[in-house]
Amino acid sequence: MDIEDLLMIPGPVHLHGRIIRAMVKQMIGHRSKKFSEIMEYCVNGMKKLFGTSKDVYLISGSGTAGLEAAISSFSKVKRITCIDNGKFGDRLGKIASRYTKTDVVRFDWGKPILLDDVEKSLAEGSEALAFVHNETSTGLLNSAEKIVKLAKEYDCLVIMDAITSAGGDVVKMDEWGVDVAITGSQKCLGIPPGLSAVAVSEKAWEYYNESCPFYLDLAAYKKKAKDNQTPYTPAVSLFFALEEALKMIEEEGLENRIKRHRTLSKAVRAWVEETGLEMFPQTNEVSMYSNTVTAIKMPNGIKDSELRGNLMKEYGILVSGGQEHLKGKIFRIGTMGNVGKRELVTTLAALEDILSRYINLKSGLHSAFEILREI
Repeated sequence: MDIEDLLMIPGPVHLHGRIIRAMVKQMIGHRSKKFSEIMEYCVNGMKKLFGTSKDVYLISGSGTAGLEAAISSFSKVKRITCIDNGKFGDRLGKIASRYTKTDVVRFDWGKPILLDDVEKSLAEGSEALAFVHNETSTGLLNSAEKIVKLAKEYDCLVIMDAITSAGGDVVKMDEWGVDVAITGSQKCLGIPPGLSAVAVSEKAWEYYNESCPFYLDLAAYKKKAKDNQTPYTPAVSLFFALEEALKMIEEEGLENRIKRHRTLSKAVRAWVEETGLEMFPQTNEVSMYSNTVTAIKMPNGIKDSELRGNLMKEYGILVSGGQEHLKGKIFRIGTMGNVGKRELVTTLAALEDILSRYINLKSGLHSAFEILREI
């Protein structure tokens, strides 16, 4: 029987039927009143996910487009500090280095952030700080509240990658003091790749650099936002999808949605502990386990191709491996978007089947079930 593959990766995520149906509607004019109404609804919905009353701009481009729009548009700073404790923190530094003087504070991937090291960089004259809230490459949730508090002691502009936290975990942009926050569509929002959202404070415009890329110039988006429009032709079908996703989030309730994400990841961690597997990242008071993806060490006795390869071949379930130097060393289970109990239990049971062929493994499903009763 031909069945759909189950995506249990940290994006793109499995699509709900409502999202798929929303996207197959006939095109509408992107300068029409109807599109402006959709745009207005989406912007207001995204404000709630960001925890902000500030402007939100929607870009037809992936999360990385949103990051580059944010960093380049507000790059009129003498120096920016970028925190790197995973692949996407590393990406922030690479983007920033194209536009301004950049200092990347590096930690081994999977290691927690040490604020003393960050402060040393800020004290050397940085006017801005960029960091990843939820680092999916290593399964760490970095404390935005603590990081931003430190940055504000140095009066820094703060840019936060919330690509895998907004819509699945607590994001309080205004309360924390974040100046610019970015998210992407294919993560916790639960729609296909191709849209990014950038929330911007008034302070950020003090650092506006008109030499940013033409398509990613946020001044153009700000100008058109007054009319609930985008400056360039938008991916209309993705706006249909975002509108439906935000309706679904409203129906579920954001607090309930966050609780679901947290409970699913908590169940995975309990499963890891009971099976005898080992979590990959190390934590402290600044960097904690992610609530949208779990990174697990690849146990001795089984290869990545055997675990993830057989899981896909036999069960049609895709989990992520490690990136760059972590390839073959870890595997990652995504629990974001519209994932529920059924998908998670199916994935954990299938993983147990594959793993038990190569290593001694105690079943961890009982512990997972105990936690999943919370939702």
